[in-house]
Formats: sequence, C-alpha cells, structure tokens
Amino acid sequence: MKIMSINCGSSSLKFKLFEMPQEEVITEGQFERIGFKEMGIYKIKFNGTKDEMSLELPDHSVAAKHLLKDLIDRKIIGSLDEIKGVGHRIVQGGKYFSGSCLVNEWVKERITELIDLAPLHNGPHIIGIKAFEEALPNVKQTVVFDTAFHQSMDPESFMYAVPYEWYEKYGIRKYGAHGTSHQYVSQEYARLTNKDIKNLKIVTCHIGNGASLCAIEGGKCKDTSMGLTPLEGIPMGTRSGNIDPTVVSYICQKENKDAWTVVQELNKKSGYLGVSGVSNDARDLEAAYNNGNERAKLALHMQEKRIADYIGSYYVLMKGIDAIVFTAGIGENSASMRRRVLERLDILGVKLDEAKNKERGDSRRISTSDSKVDVWVIPTNEELVIARDTMKLITE
Repeated sequence: MKIMSINCGSSSLKFKLFEMPQEEVITEGQFERIGFKEMGIYKIKFNGTKDEMSLELPDHSVAAKHLLKDLIDRKIIGSLDEIKGVGHRIVQGGKYFSGSCLVNEWVKERITELIDLAPLHNGPHIIGIKAFEEALPNVKQTVVFDTAFHQSMDPESFMYAVPYEWYEKYGIRKYGAHGTSHQYVSQEYARLTNKDIKNLKIVTCHIGNGASLCAIEGGKCKDTSMGLTPLEGIPMGTRSGNIDPTVVSYICQKENKDAWTVVQELNKKSGYLGVSGVSNDARDLEAAYNNGNERAKLALHMQEKRIADYIGSYYVLMKGIDAIVFTAGIGENSASMRRRVLERLDILGVKLDEAKNKERGDSRRISTSDSKVDVWVIPTNEELVIARDTMKLITE
C-alpha cells in the first residue's frame, strides 16, 4: 500500500512516498519557492539518485500535479491508483483534535478557523489539502496534528494565569508543537532499549531552527515548552522564546510600531539571528563562536541555558527522568550543543560519553554506562508517523 506524506509551507511542499506497512521510503523530495515570480525549484530522490530542476510554480496545486505526473513519468508508480492515501502535517489543531483523522469539510473548517494561531502554517496546509483533493479526488486524505500529542496535558500545565474568559472565548492556552516528533522519538527510545514506555519518564529535545522540549511520562505529554503559538519556549533560529510581555508595548512606544509588527520581529528577527547579528543558522554561529565572536557565543549559551532550565523543571514535574533524547537538525547534528547543555545537568548525574557524542548518523546512546540519566540521539521521522496514522485511518 502506497501512502504519501505531505508537509506544505507558505512557499514549499515536502513529500515522501512510503510502501506500507513495510515502512519503505520509495521516493522523497520537495518543491521550493512556490508562488514566487522567479522560477521555483523541484528536488526528488529516487533509487539512489538526486535530481533538481527549475520550473514555474505559481501555486501548490501546480506543484501537486507536477509531482504526480513525474511519479508516473519516472515509472516510480504505474498509475495514480496505486496511491491509497495522502497524509498532511498540520501545525495547529487547537482544542478540536486529540488525534489524527480523515479529512472532511468540518475538519477543513476547523483548520481554517485556527489560522490565526499558526498563520505561517495552517493556511498553506489547507491549500495543500485542497491541491491533493483536486489532483487525487478518489483518494482518502488524512491530517496529522503537531498539537494532538500535547492534548494529554493537565490544565495546570496548559492554562495561562490570565483572565479566564480569554480561555473561554478565544481558547487562549498552551497547545505546543512538534508533537509528532516528540511522540516518535519517545516511542523509538522505548523500542530501541526494549523498555515499556508506560514505565518511562522521558524528556525529548526537538532542537532545530524551531525548537521545543517535551516532558513525557508513561507515553503521554505532561508539559511542553511551546505555547499558544511556536513563539513561546526557548530561543530559536529567529524566535525569541519567552520574554516579558511588556517588551512588546515598550518597543511599540519607543519605536512607534504596532503590536503585530513587534511580534513579527520576535518571530523573524530574534533568537540566534537577533542576538548574534550573524545568522539564524546554528552552523554559522558555531563557526563564529570558534572565531571568538562574543555575540554568537552569547546566543548559543542563552539557548543552552534555557534548554537546561526546562529539563530541570521537567525533572521536578515528573519526579525524575529516565532518559533525555535529542532530535531534529541541531539536536541530531551538533555535538558541541549537546555537550554544553549536558554539562549544565551534571547535578542530575548526567555523564556524557564524549566519543559517542561526536559520532554522527544513526540512533545511539551518548551517555556513559554509569550515567544516572540515559541520553540518546534519535533522528526524528515525522513523515513516518503521518504514513502510519494514514494507513491506520484508511484501513479502518
């Protein structure tokens, strides 16, 4: 059974085609610069080869149609009838969705309703759903929500200490993000170590350009660092993370800006980029750090301190931690970031195996055998979670 996992951004469309239930990746790739005046970019990997080409991509519908035609032209599939389901990643599901589901009009209306909580994501997701509904009208579409895994939080974790009617009228609360990633790597840790996840207390660290942490007890989310939107939590590539809310009104007054403009600057001009003045890319900051750039050093240390702060608070929340798992682009690839974070956690009995930490590639333990907390690096695979859920939904 062939299942397609789709992740639409405002100007991009990432795809991965699986043979299920074998969980074999048949092909994967992405479209970039969708909707730009200049030519777009199409990349595809298949059978050990990588191709890249330029083409006009006025919208996501054109990208979807080009992809499906190319799958046939390259003989990756014999006909579109081989594709039995298309699963879409959705960032914000609000209070409505505690799990994945089949697409219908009510589901699309709710995703559209929540665009204000994820303006950079939910809008493009809806466009992607409609594009594949048009291109594959007889194929079942599903949606898998980043927020669904976090619906198990208790009110004391997801509520804000604001007027309660804000919650009642507008749904002001913590929703979290990266839920499919946190769910996958926690389950993968249990599988790799032959442990029952119901007996485990795990902190997962999804550290990429966007970043969040999650406290997972018994396989369920107890708390997470992102909030109403992905702006809350630790500093990220261009996001500030937690700040005093009055910073917004203060800058509005001092620079004669409106609140929306300032929030956009907290989303797009802060974090690594804002503090360092160098880049939003961790690799660029590491290079600048090693060349003695103090602001790059400060930006990295600020994030590492905040990561350690969250892990410490989750240790208290769950009354212990069995494992810490690093994942996503920076979490999987930056040995120096992991080392500096874990050095701040030696009070918890964390001991790092320096040689294992410097290795790259597959899932592995990077803590010593006598470390009181197991520390692992596990590559995330959100597309596989989408494919699994899609197969389950369409077969049921």
